[in-house]
Amino acid sequence: MIEARHLRVLRAVAGTGSFSAAARELGCTQPAVSQQMKALEQSAGTPLLIRTGREMRLTQAGEALVRHAAGILAGLTAAEEEVAAIAGLRAGRVRLVSFPSGSSTLVPTALAAMRAEHPGTRISLVEAEPPRSVEMLREGDCDLALAFRYGGSAGSAAEWEDLVVRPLLTDRLVGLVPRAHRLAGAERVGMAELAGEPWIAGCPRCRRHLVEVCEDAGFTPRIDFATDDYPAVVGLVGAGLGVAVLPELAVESVRAKGVSTVVVEPAVEREVVALTLPDLARVPAVAATLVELERAAASMGA
Repeated sequence: MIEARHLRVLRAVAGTGSFSAAARELGCTQPAVSQQMKALEQSAGTPLLIRTGREMRLTQAGEALVRHAAGILAGLTAAEEEVAAIAGLRAGRVRLVSFPSGSSTLVPTALAAMRAEHPGTRISLVEAEPPRSVEMLREGDCDLALAFRYGGSAGSAAEWEDLVVRPLLTDRLVGLVPRAHRLAGAERVGMAELAGEPWIAGCPRCRRHLVEVCEDAGFTPRIDFATDDYPAVVGLVGAGLGVAVLPELAVESVRAKGVSTVVVEPAVEREVVALTLPDLARVPAVAATLVELERAAASMGA
């Protein structure tokens, strides 16, 4: 195998005409140059240098190798500089995927901090709900996924066992009722009190969890409308078309017109986390973005 260090020595020998002069240029000993040239010829499988008096002359194979060495070494130097820039957060990229309410609350604060601290790092954002966002991470379509899960969901403990899981916050679900609703002024509302109401449901994962919570309270919800769009949920509730439960992050990101929020019991919570792969967690730009997401979550908690 031809090594870059051997190519550098060959170029020095070709440029200076001798092992001793190449050694002086490279800051090493003449025997070290001779040894590396022997190793290079062994790797190439053919002589590269011919001694003519006190000078060394390149063979045809040596000339070809020197001709290509310039481009190889220049490319390697450029690669080393680029890697050093990425390692030092002077460059690099992070592909982030987030669910919508995370995109409008946690993500802006974290990305603004990243831009201020590391302006050379480029971050892209696309939206997807889990489990699709987690699939994108495993498939290599993103580097970092903002996701959530409900603690009582079947299989939730093993869902992310192969990933690096960075907990961000616990997001409590709140009830939404029309402002003129009989329970609009209530301090706390039991889920069973909403048994006869028409429901507005959210994303598929949230929808499944809503059914589980309602069934635990002794009824099956009548879901009249289902939408992944949180402003649409709020709008439908505000128009008096039903009730809903939404994460506090979602409510915070939407202007709630004609709607009253109520505390529902028993408490329903979801765990919001940042996910990445173990190897990606060591990439400086990904690690820095994780830190900023944690800080954004801590500031929201405060």
